[in-house]
Amino acid sequence: MSVQLVATVAGLPISVDEVDSAEARLRGGARAAALPASGTSEGRQLRRWLTQLIVTERVVAAEVAARGLTARGAPAEAEVLPDLTARLEIGSVAAAALADPRARALFADVTAAVEVTDGEVADYHVRNPLRFAAALGGRDGWRVPSLTSPPLTEVRSLIAEHLRGAARRRAFRVWLDARRAALVELAPGYEHPGDPRQPDNIHRH
Repeated sequence: MSVQLVATVAGLPISVDEVDSAEARLRGGARAAALPASGTSEGRQLRRWLTQLIVTERVVAAEVAARGLTARGAPAEAEVLPDLTARLEIGSVAAAALADPRARALFADVTAAVEVTDGEVADYHVRNPLRFAAALGGRDGWRVPSLTSPPLTEVRSLIAEHLRGAARRRAFRVWLDARRAALVELAPGYEHPGDPRQPDNIHRH
């Protein structure tokens, strides 16, 4: 009996059983009630998302091995993905994959050369003068936003860290998309959830 495949990564197969197991773990977890029902359009989209996560984890594992990386010294997850905006920037699949410290070691390796210029920092401060202004003390212990822009010299390092983090996430997302395009072949029915050619990607109001 042949094994049904959902994808291959660098020619190596991923069976439907792996997606079944991943879905079963989700449906047996604490957030099961929030998941779409099996067999529905949304349920099929969930399986496509799980397929994307599995193939991404395989691509990451292959790259980690090829580069001789380990989890040792990997940045913390909060450093790579400090907030919800960062997770939205990089995409839900990549964000989920980055829960693995080996993936974060790969992130650090891929994006090590990404920097921002002094001009980019200064331009950001002009466009967002209050972004890193310290909150002021208010009544009854409340903190209130400052209405005065701090000088660039006071917030330069904060802005540089913010811009560098966003640039590194963007660089990693672009790199990861390219590696998946090169290594992954998806079976019919397991296309990317956002692929407009698959029947469950229907925009509804």
